[in-house]
Amino acid sequence: MTMNARMIVIGILVLLGVLAAAGGLYRVGETEQVVITQFGDPRGDPVTTPGLHFKIPFIQRANYFDKRFLEWDGDPNEVPTRDKRFIYVDSYARWRISDPLLYFQRLRTEQRAQSRLDAILDGETRNVIAKHALIEVVRSSNREFAVSEEAGAGGVSARADEVAIEFGRAQLAREVLLAAQTRTEDLGIEILDFQFKRLNYVEEVRREVYARMISERQQIAEQFRSEGAGESARINGERERELKEITSEAYRQAQEIKGRADAEAADIYAAAYNRDAEFYRFLKTMEVLRATMDSTTVLVLSTDGDLLRYLGRAR
Repeated sequence: MTMNARMIVIGILVLLGVLAAAGGLYRVGETEQVVITQFGDPRGDPVTTPGLHFKIPFIQRANYFDKRFLEWDGDPNEVPTRDKRFIYVDSYARWRISDPLLYFQRLRTEQRAQSRLDAILDGETRNVIAKHALIEVVRSSNREFAVSEEAGAGGVSARADEVAIEFGRAQLAREVLLAAQTRTEDLGIEILDFQFKRLNYVEEVRREVYARMISERQQIAEQFRSEGAGESARINGERERELKEITSEAYRQAQEIKGRADAEAADIYAAAYNRDAEFYRFLKTMEVLRATMDSTTVLVLSTDGDLLRYLGRAR
């Protein structure tokens, strides 16, 4: 074999050695875990330690999986409650690959894992909500409702005691989490957390909620009107009472003044009568005459009357 041929063979051997070494080395990152497969079948335990590792080149393959917490974001679904109310439920969860080998055998890809989580979490959400009333899904505790200043001033109390919350939304989310965890144990998946992201009423229930809000506001308005009418009646009653008191006092004072005036007039008349009785009698007669006669009056007098006597004397 010539020198050139030897050099070519050596070069080829060196190249094959480099390729074999390169194909036998693989790197595992801090956020990765690896399952080694040989012709599609897993070999050995999953590799979770970061760094460089070896495998049989060209025969074995490194399958990488994420070690971090992963996100599942569900689509809003229309779900019925125990009291036949339909609501839209939007939820989310956090999960991780707890057993890479089992995960590879059952799911292999994250897309398939997300699809299985869709079925499991959506199904368990529907099952749990269907066993509870709407108030249990909406509220988390029996704390008092927040009351606006208008409602408090109107005397309308919050109806927090209408329904006792036995479970609440937080407990329902916990139920979904526990039920889903039991169904993902054989998938190499661990569901870490599950929460309701958003709850929304369907149109029919929304109309009922709006109607109740309107009814409560009307109740507050009626309470204000009732209190206003009561206050108006109280003010009017006090005004009438004060007016009657003022009128009564004025009448009393007027009668006292009138009484004193009549007494003084009587005293004056008495003094005048005592001073000149005949003149007093004449004066009173003239006053009567002036009060009873006008230009069209025709008098018929007796001869022995005082009026004729005084008139005759005047003539």
